[in-house]
Order: sequence, then C-alpha cells, then structure tokens
Amino acid sequence: QVQLVATGGGLVQAGDSLRLSCAVSGRTFTSVAVGWFRQAPGKEREFVATIKWRSEYTDYADSVQGRFTISKDNANHTVNLQMNSLKPEDTAVYHCASTSLTYKIGAYYRAVRTYDYWGQGTQVTVSS
Repeated sequence: QVQLVATGGGLVQAGDSLRLSCAVSGRTFTSVAVGWFRQAPGKEREFVATIKWRSEYTDYADSVQGRFTISKDNANHTVNLQMNSLKPEDTAVYHCASTSLTYKIGAYYRAVRTYDYWGQGTQVTVSS
C-alpha cells in the first residue's frame, strides 16, 4: 500500500500564498503519479494538478493554471503544491492522491477514479 500525508494548509487572505506538501510512503515504487484534488463544502471533488515521478509531465486545472505550481522531490518522495495569488474560491480541503496506473493520455490523470490511495486532506481557507 501507499500512504500519503498532506500538510501546509491554513487561513490566508486573498492574494496570499501557501505551500502544501504531500509526503508519500509505503510501496512508493508502485506510484506512477501524484495528484492534488480539492473539495469545497457541497461540491464534488475536483482536480487541481498532477505530476509524474519518472518524467517531467505536469498538468493543471484551468482555474489554477499560472497561479499554482506542482513539484516533486523524488529522493524524499514528496510532492509540493505552491499556491500563489489565492482567491476565496480556492477555499477547500486539499487532498493528495497516488496512482499506480500508466496512461498515454494525460487527461486521464485528471479523474478522481484514476487514483488508488488518498491522503487525509488539509484545509485551505482564503478570506476576501
């Protein structure tokens, strides 16, 4: 199995920045990619960003493109999400997740069902 622990959330004002981290442990060699998703109250879980361990592939939701940056530390099995220019609509619980699936079509990594293991989530609240 793979375990994920997300940290770094908090309460910030609009325009501020936050850096989330996802520590991956366990059978890390089975992990092909790690994605960040978020879920606001009353809404479905939505894709934010994803990164593959063994390539330079990254992908972002349109709503965060240009503001968020996903990065990885292969040696320490950590994936970070740098969030800049935060907006109130970014408020949500942010989850990181790992998948063992390999797809040629990158868009498949945007789907919740692609991911096998999930972390517990970290709350991000952006006040206006």
